[in-house]
Amino acid sequence: MSEHQPLIGGESRRHPIHSHFKHVSIPLFCVCVCLAYPNHVDTFEQCVPQSREAFAELLGTAVLVIFGTGVIASTVLSGGTHGGWININLGWGLGLMAGIYTAGGISGAHLNPAVTLTLAVNRRFPWSKLALYWAAQFIGAFLGAAVVYATYYPALQGSKFGGFGPSTRGIFATYPQPYVGTIGGFISEFVGTFMLLFVILATSDSTNNPAGHNTPLVLGLTLTAIGASLGLETGFALNPARDFGPRLFTAIAGWGFDVFTANENYTWIPLVAPLFGGLAAGVVSTM
Repeated sequence: MSEHQPLIGGESRRHPIHSHFKHVSIPLFCVCVCLAYPNHVDTFEQCVPQSREAFAELLGTAVLVIFGTGVIASTVLSGGTHGGWININLGWGLGLMAGIYTAGGISGAHLNPAVTLTLAVNRRFPWSKLALYWAAQFIGAFLGAAVVYATYYPALQGSKFGGFGPSTRGIFATYPQPYVGTIGGFISEFVGTFMLLFVILATSDSTNNPAGHNTPLVLGLTLTAIGASLGLETGFALNPARDFGPRLFTAIAGWGFDVFTANENYTWIPLVAPLFGGLAAGVVSTM
């Protein structure tokens, strides 16, 4: 995959909605990119494509998190009367599909630091853009959590299933089952991310009958299947940004910084295990 080839396959074709990115927040993003990458961006004009890609990653990741955490919020805050495990799996799958359609034609729709790192290691993405993509993904996930929090704030305050305790912090970040230890949690996140990245690499391989414009649907269904089959023990983060961005938001929004130390300092597992799972998938895919 070249640096401009989207995960949705084929050449990068601009959907009408993508044209609006040319005029939305480009000056601000250009300034940020130029300041962050003075050695890689020589002119303001060169900065524009990178700022558009970063903004697309931010929005695509936010869309993913809004759909995913939104369906969890609906399930938890209704006491299960407006959702369940099937809804949650479908919500994340549809959220991934929507996020890919949002950003695919501009940034390639990585939406996940594990995806970006794996593509960079496999020489399918430039290392010079890795930090920029990661920053956009973490910020997008944080903002996505903020949107869901604002939307469900009345329920958090007024529902008998609401409040700011352990029962609701799992709306935003992942926490393992009580019986899952450090090794078990790491293995679960490693295997789940391995499966996700293996399918991503397979469906974007030009020598392997790529899925083309069906890729968003294929990857959305893949994430749904992973959640249904492998998601019980940890809640299937599979994405450092998806977990840490919302986790940081909950620490600020009222749940406190215990969210980082809960479950034997579980926070580091969804940050690290997906990266290794993705790298392992990258190695296997080249065999």
